[in-house]
Amino acid sequence: MPDEVLSRQALNRALLERQMLLWRSPAPAAAADRAGRVIGAVEHLLGLQAQAPFPPYYGLWSRLAGFRPDELAALITGRQVVRIALMRGTIHLVSARDCLALRPLIQPVLDRALAATYGRQLAGVDTRALAAAGRTLTEAEPRTFSELGALLAEQWPGHSPAALAQGVRSLVPLVQVPPRAVWGAAGLARHTPAEAWLGRPLGRGTSLDTIVLRYLAAFGPASVRDAQAWSGLTRLREVADRLRPGLRTFRDENGTELLDLPDAPRPDPGTPAPVRMVAEYDNLILSHADRTRVVSESDRPRLYGRNGVFPGTVLVDGFVAGLWRVARSASAVTLTVEPFGKIGARDRDAITDEAGRMLAFAAPAGAARDIRFTPAR
Repeated sequence: MPDEVLSRQALNRALLERQMLLWRSPAPAAAADRAGRVIGAVEHLLGLQAQAPFPPYYGLWSRLAGFRPDELAALITGRQVVRIALMRGTIHLVSARDCLALRPLIQPVLDRALAATYGRQLAGVDTRALAAAGRTLTEAEPRTFSELGALLAEQWPGHSPAALAQGVRSLVPLVQVPPRAVWGAAGLARHTPAEAWLGRPLGRGTSLDTIVLRYLAAFGPASVRDAQAWSGLTRLREVADRLRPGLRTFRDENGTELLDLPDAPRPDPGTPAPVRMVAEYDNLILSHADRTRVVSESDRPRLYGRNGVFPGTVLVDGFVAGLWRVARSASAVTLTVEPFGKIGARDRDAITDEAGRMLAFAAPAGAARDIRFTPAR
């Protein structure tokens, strides 16, 4: 029997449902329940990309009703969530449990990136000795990469301090410690080993099979190439083949095989999708090889080319219809929306309402708030 074909609209609604963007999780009253809700969302999403300190706050705001910045800030300072290099070699905010479980599985991605980017600069360096020295230095006290590189260069003169520090970043599971990424605070990125910060060793019992199943729960239905694009890992076809007897298979409109959990939600393609303001670097946009389920090929180039910053996006009827950015001054916060095309009055009103809620979340008390639309590009 041929596989069922899922339209782009069907894939969009499935992705939004699993990304908690068709609805916002209600806010519990008890503080402990609120913390559990945040950790549960972070784990369900397999982390939030956190190349910059604060996008995860906006990512959770877009998904959780009544979310407050102090909820995540408390989890960071309380060592219940951490920021660490993981999928695709990029910084992610994950739970302490997922930090310890995921990092060993993602190590091949970091090894490959290190060899490709810094292999020549680290020629002749014993990487085991480098990892041991870097671990000792960052266990003694959290350090910036500049500080770490300068200290390592004393042992490996003639090698780039930056390359030495990046070698340790790849070889040792370094987390960024507060006040970095604490809402309302400022701080340089200082690093210490995850095991020292969390008081527990890295996990060895989690399998790639489990991670692929969790990926499908958060991002499926998806192809093997999609899972590889999300993780940075290769050879996941072998994992998919092991899992295939327990999965459902579909095809997209181009004939690509898609895998999914049998009981995962796949909403009716006609399900209404509310306007959403999606965070910078959000994995909603970055976790598939084929991203047409959320952004058209013609609009996709608009997301790149801004000094390496992946912008916040505006979803209208489930698809990227523009960008947003926030600018702050001493007394005001301005949110600017850049539509990709003409937006109808009803959708413009919905965007304005959502932007107002975002400003209420992000702007300091007493600051003036302004919402602006640029001409459609």
